Amino acid sequence: MALNRYRLQHLVKLNHRGALRAQKLLRRPDRLIGLILLGNNFVNILASSLATVIALRMFGEAGIAAAAFILTLVILIFAEVAPKTLAATHPERLAFPASWIFLPLLKILYPFVWIVNTIANLLLRIVGVDLEKLNENNLSKEELRTVVSEASALLPERYQNMLIGILDLESATVEDVMVPRNEIVGVDLDGPLEQIVNQIKNSPHTRLPAYRKTIDKVIGVLHLRQILTLINANDFDKKTLSSQLKKTYFIPETTLLHRQLLNFKTENMKMGLVVDEYGEVQGLVTLEDLLQEIVGEITTSSPDIQRHKDGSYLVDASVTLRELNRVTQWTLPIEGPKTLNGLIIEFLETIPEPGTGMELFGYRLEVLEVNDHAVKQVKFYPEHRPV
Repeated sequence: MALNRYRLQHLVKLNHRGALRAQKLLRRPDRLIGLILLGNNFVNILASSLATVIALRMFGEAGIAAAAFILTLVILIFAEVAPKTLAATHPERLAFPASWIFLPLLKILYPFVWIVNTIANLLLRIVGVDLEKLNENNLSKEELRTVVSEASALLPERYQNMLIGILDLESATVEDVMVPRNEIVGVDLDGPLEQIVNQIKNSPHTRLPAYRKTIDKVIGVLHLRQILTLINANDFDKKTLSSQLKKTYFIPETTLLHRQLLNFKTENMKMGLVVDEYGEVQGLVTLEDLLQEIVGEITTSSPDIQRHKDGSYLVDASVTLRELNRVTQWTLPIEGPKTLNGLIIEFLETIPEPGTGMELFGYRLEVLEVNDHAVKQVKFYPEHRPV
């Protein structure tokens, strides 16, 4: 019963004979327990009877108490504590050889085991115990997360973080990882041509949304690698620029990350604009953003999060809480606001003044910089311990 079920399944796939027999027994644990307890109780009762008879013949009634005491010690040490402790610490060493005995015994004693199990299972059903559900070994996502987290001796930390990142794809949405609307870098086609050309030449991005006056009036996506071959031509103008625009891909803000990863592959896209229920642009998300949720933990630093020698952190408040947690290994809540600025404003229910100090979910911080409508920079003190 102490066998690791997932290691057992792995050995079964390798056609390990002992594992195959053990798995066959564990398919019906009620029958296995019934067989073991049937034999165990039979042997204990038989031993007690024999010890009583021997004690009476050799020492009379006075020997019964001594025989009971000695037999209890013998059974407790040699039949219970020692073998069961060994079985709990080395289950495979005992379970696989024991399966050679249990399988034929189960066939021989099946009528007795069936009667005992039928009565016992009937009593359990009367008190509301569903045996079929108890036999299920499926892990929930949170349980699987715990298994991965506890596998530190087998998996390097970066691989653990990747696996946990994959699990998080099912609970996070594109809204959690998108570049917010006010940080979107795009090309305003109503601007001067020289300014557009200069922006294209100096852009660190390979794709830019093109719009007129406002990002809500986006008309396409500009692939810089394609446009750079045309930009130095004498006849290059806005008409040429517009002819190179690709179709804009829009993504509802509630789309789950694992679904969007599949959508990017299906649509052969690498970037999309995130829109709300009213069709207004809320942000921008790329394939790189999604992949960073899986492999981003390899990067231990962030331009928005600077760690000082004293253990404090200087943080740009526009950073997402998911990224902040990822870099610092903290546990700030991510169910509500998506950014540190949003979490602070929601916590205080007002826009704080510079110099405001607080304890935010157990983490001590000070607001260093604020503009008219948002917190810009925050300092976390070294004593950042969650309460």
